[in-house]
Order: sequence, then structure tokens, then C-alpha cells
Amino acid sequence: MDFAFKFVMRLFITMIVSLLLTPVIKLISCKIGAVDRPGERRINTKTMPSAGGLSIFLAFSFALLWEFRTMIPFDFVWPILLGATIVVITGLLDDIFELSPMQKLIGLTFAAMEIYFVAGIKISTVTIPYFGFIDLGWFALPMTLIWILAITNAVNLIDGLDGLASGVSIISLTTIGIISYFFLPNFVEVPMVIFTLIAAIIGFFPYNFYPATIFLGDTGALFLGFMISVLSLQGLKNATFISVLTPMFILGVPITDTVYAMIRRKFNKQKISSADKMHLHHRLLSLGFSHRGTVLTIYALALVFSFIALLMNYASNTAIVLLIISTGFGIELFIELIGLVGENRQPLMCALKFLGNRRFRQSVLTKRAERRNADQEKENKDLATNVSQTKEKRRKRKHYQAKHKK
Repeated sequence: MDFAFKFVMRLFITMIVSLLLTPVIKLISCKIGAVDRPGERRINTKTMPSAGGLSIFLAFSFALLWEFRTMIPFDFVWPILLGATIVVITGLLDDIFELSPMQKLIGLTFAAMEIYFVAGIKISTVTIPYFGFIDLGWFALPMTLIWILAITNAVNLIDGLDGLASGVSIISLTTIGIISYFFLPNFVEVPMVIFTLIAAIIGFFPYNFYPATIFLGDTGALFLGFMISVLSLQGLKNATFISVLTPMFILGVPITDTVYAMIRRKFNKQKISSADKMHLHHRLLSLGFSHRGTVLTIYALALVFSFIALLMNYASNTAIVLLIISTGFGIELFIELIGLVGENRQPLMCALKFLGNRRFRQSVLTKRAERRNADQEKENKDLATNVSQTKEKRRKRKHYQAKHKK
């Protein structure tokens, strides 16, 4: 009980430190030029300070290095903070100078390599149902790098509305912390670090929720994404089918948004790294949702994904497979309804309408028959043309042979 009280009080202090630091960071952001100016791809209509993640990082670092120095081993903390520092510096430089995607990728890769080689946090083995234990060997490095980079960029991509990335991060980290506490009893420092980070975000959150007075910026969005990827990776050291899927479901909102953004850009023949205004929050806004309503709706989606992740840790393998299938079906249906890939790309909706709507089914079958007839007519015409051309060639060849015989 004494330990729990001390822990909660130190979390409260961490939250207060973050709360007090944020106004200072607002002034510093404006002084150093870390601001977000209105633009074609921006939601904000005035210049906003955009290095808010710095207050979260500083409060989090202060808590781990000072408040919890007797509770959490320093050897566990400093390699994670070193990687986080690299990410924060990369994000801060981007907020000030707008780095290219390649420059940001170099910084994030460097941080991920530090986590792999210095912190020793990696995916080394995987246990898959019906296949058994698999030692990844040298594949552990690329798998770990892909995991960290993918999750970091996924969280960064959803940072498009006031309080969106910070709120989704709170929900995701809380779920990871609960699962870590109950399913990783030998790694008690992991949930402690997670809830410390949550306290730092909560202190910043009042300034970031709509209407925001400061943005996370790439400083904060990359930092939160990086920390979520690293802390969720703790459960993947000897990964099982469940431990791999759990963080993916917890981060279902940013991962879904990222995957469908890549699919959409591929269909539109755009670069994967190119920006557009077709992300989840953009689509909800275009459907008439208010700014606050869009953010709260995405929070609700994040809670649904987190609940599914919790269920997976109690379900059997068969139930998990059914849960994955039904969740995938629901995600695809929702994505098509809001037009995340494009309003004319709705394969599942078309299939359901074909089965349940007689008029639509007859229309589709009629169009297919007309298209088939048109193709047949074109094929017959091409065949007739080929026959005519062949006869003409034969006639010319005979004429040529007859002329040379004479």
C-alpha cells in the first residue's frame, strides 16, 4: 500500500511538472521558430507553437531520472531515454526547419538502432499457433526496425487535429500498461514507465485539446509514437501470436489510417510519402463532423480497438481468429462508408448491395452483359479485320509471284 501511494503521488507530481512546463515551452517554441503556420494541408487558421511534445519529454525524463530513481533501475531507463532524445531532436529540427522525409527517416532509424543494440529491446523469437517456435536470428534486426519505424510514423500521421494524437496515445498506453502489468509480471518496470509517460501527457493535454493553444508537433508526435513502439516491444522479446497482435489492435486507429493511406496513394499513383487531406480525421470533417466531434469519435474507435486487444488475451486461438475476421470486416465496412480510400472504391459495399439489393444486382448484371456483348463485338470485328488483312496479304503475294514468273 505504501509503494502504491508513493507511486501515485509521483505520477501526480509528473503531471504537475508537465502542466507547468507547457506554458514555458509555448514561449520557447515561438522564440526558436517551432511554429505551425496556416496552409493548404493545415486545419489551424493562425500560427501556433508546435513543439509541445518537448514538455512531455522533459517531464517524463525528470520523473524517470529523479522521482523514480529508486523504483526503476537506471540501467533500464537511460538507453530508452537516449533513443527518445534522438527522436525528440529530430522532431524539433523538423518543427523548426521542416526536414525532408528522408532526413527524418535517418534520425528515426538511428534511434531504432540504438534501441536494438544499446537497450537490447528487440523481437528475437516468435511462437505461431500450429507452427511452433521460430528463432528469427538475423531477421530480428529488420523486424525490430520495421516495427519501431512503422508505429512511430503511424502515430505521427494521425496528429492532424487538436488533442487527437495525445488522446489516442493516452488510450493506447493505458491499455499497454494494463496488459503489461497482468501479463508481464517479471517486467514491473515496463508498466511503471508507461504510466509515468501517461501522467506527463495528461499534464500537457489541457493545452492541446480543442481549442488547442499549442500543438504536439513532430517533436511530440514522433516521441509518443517512438515510446509506444518501444514499450509495446517489451512484450515481443519472445513474441507469441497474441503478443504480436495485441499492440497492433491497440494501435488500430493509426495503423489503419496509415495502411489505407498507402493503398489510396498507390491507387492514385502518388508517392507513399506524399501528403493529402484524405486521412481519417479529414474524411470525418468532410462528412459534417465538428472538430471536437471528430476527435471524440476517433477516441471512441481507439477505445473499441483497445477493448478488442484486452479480449484477445483471454480468448482461445479459434476465438481470436474469429475476432480478427469480424474486426477486419467491420474496419473495411467503416473505411468504405467514410470513403477513406476513395468514394468510388467500395468493393465490400458493392458485394453487400449485390446480395441484398435486387435493383442494383440487375443493374450490375445488365452492365456486365452489355460489356460482354461489346467485348464480343469488338473481338468479332478484330477477327474480321485480321481475316481481311490475311486475304489481302495472300492476294498481294500471289500477284507478286505471278509477276515474277512472267
